Amino acid sequence: MVSRSPAMTVQKRFFRRSPAVVGMIHVAALPGTPASRLGLREIEARAVREARLYREAGVDAVMLENMHDTPYLRAGVGPEIVAAMAVIARCVRDCAGLPCGVQVLAGANREAVAVALAAGLDFIRAEGFAFAHVADEGLIQSSAAELLRYRRAIGAGSVQVWADVKKKHSSHAITSDIGIGETAAAVEFMRGDAVIVTGSVTGDPPDCADLDEVKGATKLPAYVGSGVTVENIGMFFGKADGFIVGSAFKAGGHWTGAVDPRRVGRFMRALDALR
Repeated sequence: MVSRSPAMTVQKRFFRRSPAVVGMIHVAALPGTPASRLGLREIEARAVREARLYREAGVDAVMLENMHDTPYLRAGVGPEIVAAMAVIARCVRDCAGLPCGVQVLAGANREAVAVALAAGLDFIRAEGFAFAHVADEGLIQSSAAELLRYRRAIGAGSVQVWADVKKKHSSHAITSDIGIGETAAAVEFMRGDAVIVTGSVTGDPPDCADLDEVKGATKLPAYVGSGVTVENIGMFFGKADGFIVGSAFKAGGHWTGAVDPRRVGRFMRALDALR
């Protein structure tokens, strides 16, 4: 049965420390996508290498994402992407020995659940779980009802759904009368397991007021999903239940770079000092 418990119980299920750190693995462009250049074995090897670096640096979890597959399909991808992500994710999970999640862009939440079940992952990151928004791929509609029925149908009840609220890279004009706190409350009502708060684009931090509003509106754990760095981590410490970190861990501080163990180490030391 999927837990309906508050944040601390979720933290205890996956993580031994709080706030938790989830290190992002942006897998190379997958077969069939416009930027695809590498074979699946090489893509897998790169992802596994980054998983090892994260484990050695002491992060609490990892998450895979097909962010190099631009331009993204809207709310669904082909079987070749699902198959590749499942194979890579299984290897990463076995290597890292850490809680592991997955996001399949853009808004391919059913596919992410299928990958998670096949690879033995713990959670997915979902776009468009509660309320619709307009992304550069087009209209992303609420997927909660269909997604959770699909999760039940395939026996993936142990896979948690962490849902973005007022997601980055999107326009929220059609829900401008719905605050971010109300959106987070809707995720809880619709049986999500955690919420993710972001800035407006990849690498930008959220407004602390948004995080406070979310924390005041739901008992679900709230993760900062973009823009956390060594320099600003103190702003979010004590507010967020965890940090999903990509750009700050990469060479040059940009998501397209390879994981830089020195940057990861500096971040983890800064967080440990606060803990």
